Amino acid sequence: MFYKNIMVAGIGVLGSQIAFQIAFKGFQVSVYDINDEALDSGKKRILVLMDRYQEDLGVTKEEINAAFQRITFSSNLSKAVSEADLVIEAVSEVVNIKTKFYSELSKVAPKKTIFLTNSSMLLPSRFAEVTGRPEKFLAMHFANEIWINNTAEIMKHPGTDMKVFNDVITFAKAIGMVALPLYKEQPGYILNSLLGPFLEGAMLLWLNEVADPQTIDKAWMKATGSPLGPFAILDIIGITTSYNIELAKASDTGEQQFKKLANLLKTELIDKGKLGKDTGEGFYKYPNPNYMNSSFLEG
Repeated sequence: MFYKNIMVAGIGVLGSQIAFQIAFKGFQVSVYDINDEALDSGKKRILVLMDRYQEDLGVTKEEINAAFQRITFSSNLSKAVSEADLVIEAVSEVVNIKTKFYSELSKVAPKKTIFLTNSSMLLPSRFAEVTGRPEKFLAMHFANEIWINNTAEIMKHPGTDMKVFNDVITFAKAIGMVALPLYKEQPGYILNSLLGPFLEGAMLLWLNEVADPQTIDKAWMKATGSPLGPFAILDIIGITTSYNIELAKASDTGEQQFKKLANLLKTELIDKGKLGKDTGEGFYKYPNPNYMNSSFLEG
């Protein structure tokens, strides 16, 4: 395999999943985040993931422990990327943060290193020049709980080298993903182009006081047979991600409803430490959210 050493930048909800999945498939993984506190939080997420892999995939404790041993952690960017054949960026969905990260990364990464962004909504062309290697830069987006929902949407920008694009498709398959190539830039790729308006529609119903989140989830689950409603999905994704997306939309469009929605997410959830499933509470309380109760869909 042409990529052997992988760096994952950002050890949040998805970053931790990406790092562990790649290590589980036999690759050496270097994890980078801005400080030791962030890294410690990421390690705790991975320890939880290790239990989930055993429960959901039926793998042995020895296999899980071996995967963890293939991961190293560092808050020193130069050290973390020194051996990397490929970097997967999973930092906050904020343009200025990503721009600053790529500006710093481009100065210390080996010339061979391929850069991938896991951005949910931002186009790779927005950052291509600041990477210093636009031909070696593209997007690869993962769904949440990637060991089960194992899709990788691989999206090039106009300047991406086609060999790099095809190599990343091969890599995605090597880490157990169903590779979904996109040949033209699309905000939200395939998944979030469908999912984004759905989640935003639910949040706008809440913002406009049409119904509360649990009633909205109940309506969707009962009418469609879905196991999850939009607010349960938002909890899994993480409230901060949704907040950053709505804030960016408010800035890009100037529409007040997106600004109001971002503010509502901040005041009602983020400021109260309710960041979603990963922190034990978001729209629901975990580990036993109401939507999992047998009586949730009753009258």
